[in-house]
Amino acid sequence: MEDKKLTKPQSGSILISEPYMGDPNFERSVVLLCSHEEEGSFGLVLNRASTLMLSDVLDVFSDDFDMLLGIGGPVQYNTLHYIHRIPDLPQAVKLAEDIYWGGDFELLRTMIETGLVDKDDIRFFLGYSGWTPGQLQEEIDKNVWIVNNNAANKLFNLETETLWRSILRQMGGKFKMLSNYPDDPRLN
Repeated sequence: MEDKKLTKPQSGSILISEPYMGDPNFERSVVLLCSHEEEGSFGLVLNRASTLMLSDVLDVFSDDFDMLLGIGGPVQYNTLHYIHRIPDLPQAVKLAEDIYWGGDFELLRTMIETGLVDKDDIRFFLGYSGWTPGQLQEEIDKNVWIVNNNAANKLFNLETETLWRSILRQMGGKFKMLSNYPDDPRLN
């Protein structure tokens, strides 16, 4: 079992919000940390769906490739980000084994149009989550986030709707107990 106090965030880490965070943008959220540098941190919330489809914001690659967009975070909803399992996409940033962020969008478009990319190997997000220098570590120190450096490679294999609970359960011990906390303890 990982001790969240000893686990340092890094690019590719998963941030799991504590059950009663109090911030509706991150309540029971799972964030993939795409960049964690001295200048700040950048990540994507993985388990918040928008009401928009990819075709609502882009000319769809093909009718079979349309999908629901995720909400990557509360910052700049007018930006589109993506994570994927396409190792040969130039300029993509490797975050974990078989998980990449971004890359050459025009080549990605061509790969999708020619059937070289499976719909299950990519997820698109509007907006992102960001932290100023030191802010994320302060939040971790205040027990706002649980850091997991070993779960990113499981993200495409778990259901988005149950991602928060699933990752906590897989971590075991006290984290498994956290996964069972009711949404509203007053109703328990």
